[in-house]
Amino acid sequence: MSKKYSYKTKVYYEDTDVGGIVYYANYLKFIERARTEMIYQQFEINHQKLKSIYDVIFLVRSCNIKYIKSANFEDELEIITSIIKKTSVRLNLLQEVIRSNELLISATVELAVVNSKGIVKKLPKELIDKL
Repeated sequence: MSKKYSYKTKVYYEDTDVGGIVYYANYLKFIERARTEMIYQQFEINHQKLKSIYDVIFLVRSCNIKYIKSANFEDELEIITSIIKKTSVRLNLLQEVIRSNELLISATVELAVVNSKGIVKKLPKELIDKL
């Protein structure tokens, strides 16, 4: 399946610790932004409209991160998001943070599809087909 989406960002001072190295939890923010942009791009609507039109919300069910190398202040990063598996109620992703073709972190993320009450809901076929 492996369709890939790219999101680019830069490391700002606020992302780093006192030594200028990206604080480990901030990688979660980077990959969250990349997933959000992937959804905006593929569905051509934002999360608020997904909720109001389809009553669909994506929740992170699991996230497993492997830290390989550190990013530093002012590094240019690219987050590559690949869809590994998709069903009507789950999305499994591989997200990689890369600096100049060098893999820094690798994360496998499982998203669950729920409605506004937190109950598992099937993603409409028209949306699944866009992924």
